[in-house]
Amino acid sequence: MISAEKIDFEAVSYETDRMKFVGRGRTLADPEAMTASSALSDSDGSVLDPIVAIRCTVTINPGETSRVNFITGIAETREAALELIDKYHDVRMAERVTNLAWTHNQMIMQQLNITESDIQLFEHLAGAIVYPSPTWRASPSVLMSNHSGQSGLWPYSISGDLPIVLLRIGDRSYIELVRQLLRAHAYWRMMRLAVDLVIWNEDSSGYRQHLQDDIMGLISSCTDASALDRSGGVFVLRTDQISDEAKILLQAVAKAIFTDDQGTFEDQLERKSRLFGAVPLLKPQKAVRVEEHGAVMSARRDLIFFNGLGGFTQDGREYAIGMAPGQATPAPWSNVISNPNFGTVISESGGAYTWGENSQQFRLTPWHNDPVSDTSGEAFYIRDEKSGAFWSPAALPARGRAPYNCRHGFGYSVFEHKENGIASELWVYVAADAPIKFSVLKVRNESGSSRRLSVTGYIEPVLGDMRSKTGMHIITEIDPKTRALFARNPYNTNFTGRIVFLDVNQEVGSFSGDRTEFLGRNGRMARPAAMMRERLSNRAGAAMDPCLAMQVKIDLADGEEREIVFTLGVGRDMKDARSLILRFRGSGPAQSALEAVCSYWSRTLGAVQVETPDKAINVLANGWLLYQTLACRIWARSGYHQSSGAFGFRDQLQDVMALIFTEPQLVREHLLRCAAHQFREGDVLHWWHPPSGHGVRTHSSDDYLWLPLATHRYVTATGDNGVLDERIPFIEGRPLKAEDDAYYDLPTLSDESGTLYEHCVRAIRNGLRFGQHGLPLMGTGDWNDGMNRVGYLGRGESIWLGFFLYHVLIKFSEIALLRGDEAFADQCRSEAAHLASKIREFGWDGQWYLRAYFDDGEALGSAANAECQIDSISQCWSVLSGAGDADRSKTAMEEVNRLLVNRSASLIQLLNPPFDKSDSDPGYIKGYIPGVRENGGQYTHAAIWVIMAFAALGDGARAWELLSIINPLKHSSTPEEVAVYRAEPYVVAADVYALPPHTGRGGWTWYTGAAGWMYRLIVESLLGLRQDGDKLRFSPCLPADWKSFCLHYRYRETLYNITVARAGPGCDVASVKVDGLLQSDGWVHLVDDLEEHLVEINIA
Repeated sequence: MISAEKIDFEAVSYETDRMKFVGRGRTLADPEAMTASSALSDSDGSVLDPIVAIRCTVTINPGETSRVNFITGIAETREAALELIDKYHDVRMAERVTNLAWTHNQMIMQQLNITESDIQLFEHLAGAIVYPSPTWRASPSVLMSNHSGQSGLWPYSISGDLPIVLLRIGDRSYIELVRQLLRAHAYWRMMRLAVDLVIWNEDSSGYRQHLQDDIMGLISSCTDASALDRSGGVFVLRTDQISDEAKILLQAVAKAIFTDDQGTFEDQLERKSRLFGAVPLLKPQKAVRVEEHGAVMSARRDLIFFNGLGGFTQDGREYAIGMAPGQATPAPWSNVISNPNFGTVISESGGAYTWGENSQQFRLTPWHNDPVSDTSGEAFYIRDEKSGAFWSPAALPARGRAPYNCRHGFGYSVFEHKENGIASELWVYVAADAPIKFSVLKVRNESGSSRRLSVTGYIEPVLGDMRSKTGMHIITEIDPKTRALFARNPYNTNFTGRIVFLDVNQEVGSFSGDRTEFLGRNGRMARPAAMMRERLSNRAGAAMDPCLAMQVKIDLADGEEREIVFTLGVGRDMKDARSLILRFRGSGPAQSALEAVCSYWSRTLGAVQVETPDKAINVLANGWLLYQTLACRIWARSGYHQSSGAFGFRDQLQDVMALIFTEPQLVREHLLRCAAHQFREGDVLHWWHPPSGHGVRTHSSDDYLWLPLATHRYVTATGDNGVLDERIPFIEGRPLKAEDDAYYDLPTLSDESGTLYEHCVRAIRNGLRFGQHGLPLMGTGDWNDGMNRVGYLGRGESIWLGFFLYHVLIKFSEIALLRGDEAFADQCRSEAAHLASKIREFGWDGQWYLRAYFDDGEALGSAANAECQIDSISQCWSVLSGAGDADRSKTAMEEVNRLLVNRSASLIQLLNPPFDKSDSDPGYIKGYIPGVRENGGQYTHAAIWVIMAFAALGDGARAWELLSIINPLKHSSTPEEVAVYRAEPYVVAADVYALPPHTGRGGWTWYTGAAGWMYRLIVESLLGLRQDGDKLRFSPCLPADWKSFCLHYRYRETLYNITVARAGPGCDVASVKVDGLLQSDGWVHLVDDLEEHLVEINIA
């Protein structure tokens, strides 16, 4: 709220949309709202990324003073908020509030027996608690000798979750130090600053107990007794009770340390910062005048599906983006580059974050998820050493004046720019088989005269999950053997010994491990202080605000080109780090690594290639969908908008099923990985974090059923029956209580093991739990985790789960017969038949199938409901499972088409109407804004199931129409569509928003299982490819106007070139020829003879 004298309230404007206020690619240092004098937009409602900004115009005549009060408040209800607004809108209230605050402060001082001067000291120290400073911390030698983590504090009842202030005292004559720190602690508690005060009694004389008694006496008089040995309280430790390792640990974690040999409390607050010699400022000379010729074009006209900002190269293997000065994509258009244990996410502007082993728990650099500013902890700078002008080779953080180009490819991204006669090309990629990220910068002098340049690489290390937690523990150093810059975090015992390094293939001119020195006080990456100085400080060590920065200087003759290779990586220990540095240092190893990356993706994505009349389908199916599935979902488990790091039991099982043609070995590996995370009881970890194995046990009701379904797909497609005999131990953990939703823990390895087949059987039997209608119990969510309160009391039932369980039972009965387990096959078929009858009796609502029953028996997904009258997944799975009555399923799908397909907005809603104001409490899905994500938006995963169902019904025309509707390329074909959709055109978005003011806007991209399902929709449901061991067959569902299409299939090392041609109306296979020979059984029999084979399939 704003309150001011002589204000025209009609001139007051406000903003609640952060994107509109800050502006895409900008920061609060230069927000878009400050570039114009006009009013703010007055936007409100569901703005998705909310802020509060208010603006008024005030006229001040010469000699006048004007007061403007900005008032921020909070209330439990709207009515209470309006009362507060009415009370405080008067400008004179500010003076009254100030007086009341002064009175309250006097009461605090009286209560704590402190003075105003004491408060100033306590608040001065509070700054060091919030922002750690080397001035207050232990010496670098102590910090570098610590090898213990947070758990080392637990034997002393100290959690380590809160800041620690440590007092070391051994002399009773300095007991006043105890008194002052207890008063400070009491004041902080009253101000809601939670701090653990640790008093370490170091008295080793015979009078140790006297000091202890004095300390406890002061605590009883100065502190609430309940604060002793409690989180946020006071802890008193005797020196003989603390191990040597814990003594070092306590000092290492303390934000501030006081000792009795450094003077009084006031004296120690006056301690001086450690001073270092300042690096000389750069003295710029007159800038080189360069007439620019052939600057990088902001847009390439040879692209397909060009939309004004970007498009695909002709082969579809790269997406090229051009940005003219001042131009930006409407949201970050990113690439996910990874191998199984390492990776990076990088945007079109160069904003990036990198991880090793786990993209959430061991980030090398920060993950910001800031689609407005595209904030990053990684940067490169090019500087002209004569003029002092500097810029970045990518558009951020220090944007130059000329256009930028970015090309995202499979396993790499490229950034092109030309500034002041210096052309640059930055290639970013990750080694295929090592935890190494390459940033290969090629600079070429096109200025017409010789130039001296510096190139600086900069990262902000995390070495854990969040920099705010890990920063104070990170130690940087220059390695004497490799001259690389190292960082380690001894406090992170989950990744013990890891060494993160930054290396460069040129002679290092200077380096820095001090972020404060590099950026400068209140500095920013767009204009760091280091760029104003001759060189970096060559300073590294402990107790710094850490960074890794390296600078090299190069001389370029006119026309000369130089390649600078920066590598960012992580070794398991010092030896491993040095080995990686030496193995990959230099242009030769960098080029070899790039070739290996390109070779891997070319082979993997080339296993199935399609040539159809629809180029958009070709582009997605021939690379981008599978790349998104493997690089992002399976390996990285991270994207720009979500950084998970975990394996979801159901999630990656669905993803790997799309790899059956290209990487069947990865499917096999993941089946065994998932089986190893199944409890003896048959349920599983809903998700878990590698490498530790910590995960969540829940009452989710579908997770474990995906294991037998994925196993069926793998075995039938590959013919690898041997996988069923692989033995995998179960895990054990405390049983999940009925009243608990979930718990997070580290399970133990069970003594009991079973074959993969036995794991699948146990999963199915665990799923045979039914409610009063004979339908499967829903628990705390089925496929839709957001419906976590439908059956949380243990009585709610899921109709969708009924269809899915039926499908699993029928499919796995085939595996049981294959194993000779006729008894279990019979049980599967019997349970399936019974389930189908219960769905027929209790699942139908009149025009479509219900979604579920709540614990109290109320139906969900019924026409009688005010919200969520219809849910798509019950309807489409009635078709896909085969459990639905044929006429009912057809009717239900017609209702899906009528009620959930929004052709004007080009989306398919998951359910409708969204949850909003009714009394129904389905779970956290209701916390989403109506029309967003699962709550009535297009949840693309489910939208694809809808299209699969239409294809299964033989409705090819509608299936292809709906695929065109949800195809991301069709959402971004023009500048106008790009402005609405915003998201990347080349990958699938998890969701598309369905209601104003965000209708048609893409949600988070990359990290979605919809990519794998869309691939299966295209290749299997529509183009009709099926593999059964060493045989292929086709059952296509094609548009009426298609005459033919081609599919190139690699079976091991042998290529099959397949043409499917229409000989008449319809899509039934009329004949199959292989190398001119008619196949009487209609199958393509596969042989790996290293020859090329021609397959002709006629349909009619």
